Amino acid sequence: MTKTSIRLLPDEKPAPRTSHIPYHCALQWRPIIGSVILNKPAVSIFVTQKAYIRFCAHASSNLQNEVGGWLLGKWRLDKMSGEQFIVIDTILPALHTQSGSAFLTFTQESQVALHHHLEESYPTKQLVGWFHTHPKMGVFLSAYDTWLHQNFFPEQWQVALVIEPFSRAGGFFIRQSDGQMDPRHYFGFHELINGKKKKRSVVFWRNIIAIS
Repeated sequence: MTKTSIRLLPDEKPAPRTSHIPYHCALQWRPIIGSVILNKPAVSIFVTQKAYIRFCAHASSNLQNEVGGWLLGKWRLDKMSGEQFIVIDTILPALHTQSGSAFLTFTQESQVALHHHLEESYPTKQLVGWFHTHPKMGVFLSAYDTWLHQNFFPEQWQVALVIEPFSRAGGFFIRQSDGQMDPRHYFGFHELINGKKKKRSVVFWRNIIAIS
């Protein structure tokens, strides 16, 4: 990662708007196997079905090399409980990256492209995280992934998503309430299913299970 003057976050510390956490229109997915987490995750994650389909499609666009991109949406604070949550509703594949079978680098050009795209097309959305693939390697954060997340996505509410397209698996890495993050333990998410009539889930990852 080369040094650059482009920042992924504004200089001023953002503050979340208040809203109602949308548990009532979401289906919760959790890992089938997971280690014990002592602290509560800093945020709950909600993903629209359109966003899920988009990042899964991009993950399958190149099965030989890692691919990735940005997670856009909103960061909110529940009015009743004070719980923080994010809603991921927009996916931006990263352009101008350097990649191989076991690495992905966001270049200065890719960061410039993101900066311009956010300002021109998505001025009301927030950069809530990033995603990338680990073809045939599993769901975890490498030492480089962890460094990238800490330095370019430093906010407690920003998350990292890893997708393993061959085994049809994926998981989110979330900071705990004390700011720590385990690069080997991933979390599930809440799938937003809107509408008066119950719609079918679009989630097909094999390493997570729905909680009724």
